[in-house]
Amino acid sequence: MYFNHVIEAVGRTPLVKLNSVSAGIKGTILAKVEYFNPGNSVKDRMAIRMIEDAEKAGLIKPGGTIIEGTSGNTGMGLALAAIAKGYKTIFVMSDKQSKEKQDILRAVGAQVVVCPVDVAPEDPRSYYSVAKRLNQETPNSFYPNQYDNLSNAAAHYDTTGPEIWQQTEGKITHWAAGVGTGGTICGVSKYLKEQNPNIFTLGLDTYGSVFKKYKETGIFDQNEIYPYKTEGIGEDILPKNVDFDVIDLFLKVTDKDAAIMTRRLAKEEGLFVGWSCGSAVHGALEYAREHLKEEDTMVIVLPDHGTRYLGKIYNDDWMHAQGWL
Repeated sequence: MYFNHVIEAVGRTPLVKLNSVSAGIKGTILAKVEYFNPGNSVKDRMAIRMIEDAEKAGLIKPGGTIIEGTSGNTGMGLALAAIAKGYKTIFVMSDKQSKEKQDILRAVGAQVVVCPVDVAPEDPRSYYSVAKRLNQETPNSFYPNQYDNLSNAAAHYDTTGPEIWQQTEGKITHWAAGVGTGGTICGVSKYLKEQNPNIFTLGLDTYGSVFKKYKETGIFDQNEIYPYKTEGIGEDILPKNVDFDVIDLFLKVTDKDAAIMTRRLAKEEGLFVGWSCGSAVHGALEYAREHLKEEDTMVIVLPDHGTRYLGKIYNDDWMHAQGWL
């Protein structure tokens, strides 16, 4: 048996029990390790789904160009889909993202445009605005817009959610994930809650992001928005893929705590994962320590691979410069 193209290998990623970092916590803590996808991240799932749905809707034609704003991982998934299907790719990133992410996208044939991070989303220099402008200026181009494209959450409702339900034999009681576009946490949560409405969904946010306060108060507070270093979670907008009704609670995690837990996952669990994975695990374990019972099963998604962060959190000099080591 073989695949006709690498994108057919997306999905069916393993659940791995956490042992060291979860010591002393009741219940079973499992990680859904998404770097086993061919693009090394959970974003492969929704990237391919967005393109396939666009093809069915006639939104992209043969030989076209995919243009997207990305923190890196969605770009990789889109690039793999583009290679399989014969499209060109242009990805717009903020200058907060690691150089490794930029280089990886160039390695798979993408054009990369880098924009300043410290500007408002509506600023013409923001990566949201630049991606939209390039889409308008480029003939036969498609702008997936992972934030508001509901094919994002649908991909996880159809694949990631059922995988977790089957892999835990329906024993999952708690589902935890970082929140960025919202597609992963909300697509999975919707599916799981349809199987068992009592499953608790925990969203991990970062300081500098609007999600937690919006969930708790319904207020979009501009004062919550300020620069932070963690890549891949948190937002200064409210993406349509974030369904606050299927997220029971948000917890915020600092950049430092996320970075330190990411390094612990590599050294203590053998899971060489990305920065937002540390956010998810740190916050989820903080919650679990207080609330989980012996019979509970928590699943935490680990979205991506550590190779994206070699120059930052896995670099001792960089960590020392932040005052985190």
